[in-house]
Parts: sequence; structure tokens; C-alpha cells
Amino acid sequence: MMSPAGVDPASGAVVGSVWEATRNPLWNPLNLHRFLANIAYGGAIVGAYAAYRFLAAQKDSERAHYDWMGYVSNFIAVAGFLPLPFAGYWLMAEIYAYSQQMGITAMGGILAWLFIIQAVLIGTLLLAVNYYLWCGLGRTDEGQRFAKWIKYIAVVIVGGFLVWVTPHSLILTPQEIQALGGTHHKLLGPLGIMPAKNTAVNLMLVFTFLSFQLFYRSSRKPTVSWAPIGNGLIVALYVIGVLNIVGAGIYGYITPTVYKVGASVPQVFTTLTIIVASAIIDGFMLRGATAAKVHWGRMSTRSQYALFVLPVVFTWLMALMGYIRSSLRTHWHVYTIMKDNSPEAYIPTIGEAGNIITVITLMFMLLIVFIFWLSQIGGTKQPDPGGGRGAGS
Repeated sequence: MMSPAGVDPASGAVVGSVWEATRNPLWNPLNLHRFLANIAYGGAIVGAYAAYRFLAAQKDSERAHYDWMGYVSNFIAVAGFLPLPFAGYWLMAEIYAYSQQMGITAMGGILAWLFIIQAVLIGTLLLAVNYYLWCGLGRTDEGQRFAKWIKYIAVVIVGGFLVWVTPHSLILTPQEIQALGGTHHKLLGPLGIMPAKNTAVNLMLVFTFLSFQLFYRSSRKPTVSWAPIGNGLIVALYVIGVLNIVGAGIYGYITPTVYKVGASVPQVFTTLTIIVASAIIDGFMLRGATAAKVHWGRMSTRSQYALFVLPVVFTWLMALMGYIRSSLRTHWHVYTIMKDNSPEAYIPTIGEAGNIITVITLMFMLLIVFIFWLSQIGGTKQPDPGGGRGAGS
């Protein structure tokens, strides 16, 4: 247990009610984080099933059906995933508030390198989601008019990904440290601290939502008289919001360390404002819109592999973050209350944990593919042994 409550630290006796012990300081943020993750993960698994059936389909009607299924599943996965980093941010803030030592162990010790791996995984996830949405523009004849914006969105997504995976300090040999002049790269070192990473991840989320918005617009044309004003408001939201996110990131560099965390709050608020406000404006503006014909099934084979990426990354990521969360307790079974003195109680090394997580992910995905295969067999109609004749004929 990470954050015991309702317990006497000296004796370990429960002095509060069961509800007080259950609703500990990490109860709400952890539940929210898991709730959103389950939505995203469920959508990703169903999306992978849709991609599997799309690739195996022999008829255009089947391909169209599973293309639609993949689109809906991807929408659910993205809807659950976009607020997930903010829930994770809240969880880490509560961990720091409960125990600074636990927070430092997570973000300032050896476990900090795992957050670089987390950045790689989430960056891969966002690239896959955006690629699928960009391919989805080809479902409608009107989608090509938005294709010109893809390269600019790709620059932001890839650039943010590179900033996010840049470490602050490097693991180097003494000779390399001497040649470099320290463990921090003179040019890339500043990109390794949180102001840069917070800016990068918020921009990646904003532009991922922009990809979805362009895809959604590709099949609808607003007919309301105030459509130009609505479009102008949405553009203004994005421009002002991006400037505010970047400005808050720059402020994080020049402000004292104690205020650096606070500088990320307006970035989160701005990102959520852009997403929610743009969705509301679009919702009203597209009422009664002219719907373009959607050619379900008109998707490339490569786009379906992007749907396979989502459950693989989600599975690996969940196992990785579970390892981090369990490791934060170090040698405690119940943090600061009950030590785990059993001989088997130890924290696996990062390499060992990585190997175990990878094996678990591969085994789970093989099981999922096997279930997909079974479902395909179960849906196959078998020929009638009697040739369609009745029993008495």
C-alpha cells in the first residue's frame, strides 16, 4: 500500500474506519487514472480486433463494416487517452504531497529513466493515432482539402516527441564526460527539464485533437450562417492557446524552482480549454451540416497496423508504470507502516523488469490474437451435412 490512512504509524493498528483506510490520499487520483486508462485500453483492444478482421476480410461489405468498427474504437481510445496524462499528473502531484521522498524516488532517482521510456511509448502511441486519423481523410472526397495541414501537424508531433524523450543528464563513461564537459549536453540539456517536456506533451495533445477535428470536418460541411465566425473562434483558440502553452513553458525556465510546477497548471488548463471549447463550437456549428459520403473500407492496409500499435503500447505501458508504482514503496509492504522482510522482497533491476514486461506483453498479445482467430472461426458458417434436406426426406 502506497499511502496508508486511518492507521497508527507507531503500532500499525487501524484507528479509523474502513472507509477512511480505503479512501487514502491516492484513492481518487488513482481511480480516475485507472478509469480513463480502462476506457482507452478497451477501445484499443476492440480497434485491434477490427483491424484484424479488416485485413482478413474478403468482401467489400465486410471491409467497410470493420473499417467503421475501427474508427469508432479508435475514437473511444483517443477520448479516454487525451485526458489520461492530466490524471497521471494529478496522481504524481498527490504522491509528492503525501511523501516527497516517494516523489523524488520516482522522478529524481534511477526510476526517472523509465519515464523516458514512457515518453517513447506515449510518443509512439500519438504518432500511430495521428497516422490513422490522417489516413482516414481518404474516406471522403472532401478530405483531401485538409491533407495540406498534415505535414505541419507532423512536425509538431515529431518535434514534441523528440523533446519529450531528451534526457536531462546522460549516463556516460568518465572519458565521455570529459569530452562533453559534463553530464549535461550544452544544447540539448535544457530540453531535458520539465518546462520543455510539459510544453511538448501539451502541444502534442492539442495537435492530436486537431487531427481528429480535421478528420471529423472532412465528412461535414457547416450550413449555419455564422460558420465563418465559428471557424475564426476555433482558429483563435488554437493560436492563442499554443502561444500561452509556449509562453508558460518559457516562464518555467526563468522562474524559481518552487514555481516551476505551478507554471504547468496554465498549460494543462489551456489544453483542456482548447479541446472542450473547440468541441462545443463544432457541435453547435455542425448542426444540420451537409454530410459528405463516407466510403467505409477505403483505407490503406498500413493504416490498420496503426490500430495494432495501440494495444501493444498500452499493455507495455501499463506494466511499466505498475512496476514504477510498486517500486516506490521500496522495502515497505505498507509504506512507512509495515516492512516487507521476506527474502523474496526485492525490486527487480530495470533490465530485468523490462525483459519480464516485454515477455508478458508478447504473451498477452499472442493470447489476444488467438482469441481473434477463434472468433473468426466461430463466425464461419459450416455447410449443411444433409444438403439442406429435411430429416424425413
